[in-house]
Amino acid sequence: MYYIGVDLGTSSVKLLLMDDDGNIVNTVTKEYPISFPKPGWSEQNPTDWYEKTVEGIKELISNIDSSKVAGISFGGQMHGLVILDENDNVIRPAILWNDGRTTKECDFLNNEYGKDKLTNNTANIAFAGFTAPKILWLKENEPDNFKKISKIMLPKDYLAYRLSGEFCTDVSDASGMLLFDVKNRCWSEEMLELVGIKKEQMAKVYESYECVGNLTKQAASELGLSTSVKVIAGAGDNAAAAVGTGTVGDGKCNISLGTSGTIFIASKNFSVDDNNALHSFAHADGYYHLMGCMLSAASCNKWWLDDIIKDKDYQKEQAEITDDKLGNNKVFYLPYLMGERSPHNNPLARASFIGMTMDTTRSDMTQAVLEGVAFAIRDSFEVAKSLGIKIDRTKICGGGAKSPLWRKIIANVLNVKVDILEKEEGPSLGAAMLAAVGTKRFEDVSEAVDKIVKVVDTIEPDKAIAQRYEYKYNQFKKIYPALKPVFDEIARE
Repeated sequence: MYYIGVDLGTSSVKLLLMDDDGNIVNTVTKEYPISFPKPGWSEQNPTDWYEKTVEGIKELISNIDSSKVAGISFGGQMHGLVILDENDNVIRPAILWNDGRTTKECDFLNNEYGKDKLTNNTANIAFAGFTAPKILWLKENEPDNFKKISKIMLPKDYLAYRLSGEFCTDVSDASGMLLFDVKNRCWSEEMLELVGIKKEQMAKVYESYECVGNLTKQAASELGLSTSVKVIAGAGDNAAAAVGTGTVGDGKCNISLGTSGTIFIASKNFSVDDNNALHSFAHADGYYHLMGCMLSAASCNKWWLDDIIKDKDYQKEQAEITDDKLGNNKVFYLPYLMGERSPHNNPLARASFIGMTMDTTRSDMTQAVLEGVAFAIRDSFEVAKSLGIKIDRTKICGGGAKSPLWRKIIANVLNVKVDILEKEEGPSLGAAMLAAVGTKRFEDVSEAVDKIVKVVDTIEPDKAIAQRYEYKYNQFKKIYPALKPVFDEIARE
């Protein structure tokens, strides 16, 4: 049998076809537009998602026996606000995760309603990208549209609704709405009341691996598939990617060095840190996870090499950075090109080099960029450790993880083993694995991971290098608090 994983991203939908043994049979990517109607705004038309998904699935299955497709599931961009009227028409373009129009609403939620209440009700505080602030914005700025709302859903759930006719979401994606009681895995009635939404306007919540229904006759006809194909709830993109990297269960960790950077820690127990430095969400495996998100990771290296020193030969630029230099660099780099989310939650933070002298070299600066990102990841790592979570190894993925040097730096800065995976397909693979679980190919997510996810190499930390980095990290973590007043002052100009 075959399983389809749909990764509904911000610029494109990536579709993956997986067989019973976890082999990737085919992948297809379809792009769609994104609009920026005003500075800081970010919107998309949900019908574009569906049309491109249908187009992509037809191409994906064109060379197989379509009667052998057993299930479809999803990984999707989180936090986006999709609203339908009583006739299931999209009322307005979806407001996306990277939309920044809700500063006023976040201030109200965090400061007037209060972070303590938010944490108690949802396990999280308000960020501009989250869904609840978007609903408040809509209520104040587009009251006519707000009154028309019959259904509120997240981006991937719009696809599930169009395919199955079932108004559904999953626990991991719902966790990022600031309307969901993460600990108890249900809607927070107090939060719904706060934003002026009734429970019947919210979707039924499933575990990520649960079947929500089958393809409708119409959807099956459009896709060239049978109505026997099961639609599985799926997960938010980070949780789906975590399934695809085997980051499930207890104490498992994955670091993603993409444009942004994430540290994702699976846990069987619910926990929230005192400062809400990490997101506390329900996980796709039936348990929980903590996640730290830094806004600039591999993009820091790209900015430094492509835009500043104008040399795209990344390997050549890193060649001079030998083991004896690791942990001995006198230059530090703060990786806050776009402000920062975790653990500082400060949009006014800025990237900075510090510690240069007359003998500082180009190579020192390049090394500082790689180390600065690793130190910033460790900031979130330390928060997780403070909650008693023991982590002795991590997976690593993303464009930045292709650098052997950067992998080595991560291993030694965190002082953990770093596992390299056989295949890295992100949320689309995780979604296909959830489809396989939901159709009973595997008993649970853990079994799917054991059968499909393979480690092909492990980077061991070097005791001497790790010791040097321990000293350097203790210097690094003093820099942001010292500069924060300066960042605030710069922002006022």
